[in-house]
Amino acid sequence: MEKLPDAEVSSILSLSAALSYGAASMAMVFINKAVLMEYSHSMTLLTAQQLATALLIHVGRRLGYTRSRGLEMSTAKKLLPVSLFYNANVAFALASLKGVNIPMYIAIKRLTPLAVLIAGFVSGKGKPTIQVSLSVILTAGGVVIAALGDFSFDFFGYSMALTSVFFQTMYLVLVEKSGAEDGLSSVEIMYYNSFLSLPVLMFLIVATGEFPNSLLLLIAKSNSFYFLLILILSFVMAIVLNYTMFLCTIVNSALTTTIVGVLKGVGSTTLGFVLLGGVQVHFLNVTGLVINTAGGVWYSFAKYQQRKSKPPKRISDVEAHRK
Repeated sequence: MEKLPDAEVSSILSLSAALSYGAASMAMVFINKAVLMEYSHSMTLLTAQQLATALLIHVGRRLGYTRSRGLEMSTAKKLLPVSLFYNANVAFALASLKGVNIPMYIAIKRLTPLAVLIAGFVSGKGKPTIQVSLSVILTAGGVVIAALGDFSFDFFGYSMALTSVFFQTMYLVLVEKSGAEDGLSSVEIMYYNSFLSLPVLMFLIVATGEFPNSLLLLIAKSNSFYFLLILILSFVMAIVLNYTMFLCTIVNSALTTTIVGVLKGVGSTTLGFVLLGGVQVHFLNVTGLVINTAGGVWYSFAKYQQRKSKPPKRISDVEAHRK
């Protein structure tokens, strides 16, 4: 069997990482929404997901299934901000899902490119192109129009979703920087992230009053086969999502991860109208979501053209692990 050229292997790895992240991200939104409809303690759910991730990687490393290195204090200190921003993003996102329907949640999360561009401009990456600027404005305008037609408007849910956009931007940029400079693989970043998350999350579930009621409810709900099924699925998909997200960001870039998130939102928005309920159809709401989706697709196309004209330097997950 012929060995593929390095350039082709790199292209396949990049495409696979992007597609895997898109599929996992889409599935995770619906799974989390399904769990939260049965179990409203979002912080406890996030803590359980991170604990499952940390244990799986630790056991896998001990048994030799993964070549990830052990924890180092110096690296842990560098990745602490990544972990804090990641968990803040997921915590606020889960909190928003309790009050915001899936199409509107996805529309708000499409504002992430705007935040990424602003962060890039502030850090000295220069002004965006006209196409990128207009697409971002269109996306943001669509959110406003859709919100005006959202009869199920939940101020708390919207606030939580917007806050999560900020934290998502920060951790994406930090993950890209940490993966490239420190030579960490996606599994290693995921391990550090889960390990560093647990003390903070355990403190928060106590401070917010979720514990011990959340644990008692979890035990009571364990008699339901349906709940156990979606809960286990959420644990598995949390691991898959974390891995594919970090892999996509390292192999490609934070911007590519953002673009994939925008594109997968097209399918998620459509499915959100028919799955799990909670959507009241209104002309303004539908119009705003269509405008928001069009802006997201336009943004992705504009960034693709920009990347094609000036290809970025890529560092593969394998190369990063070997450094």
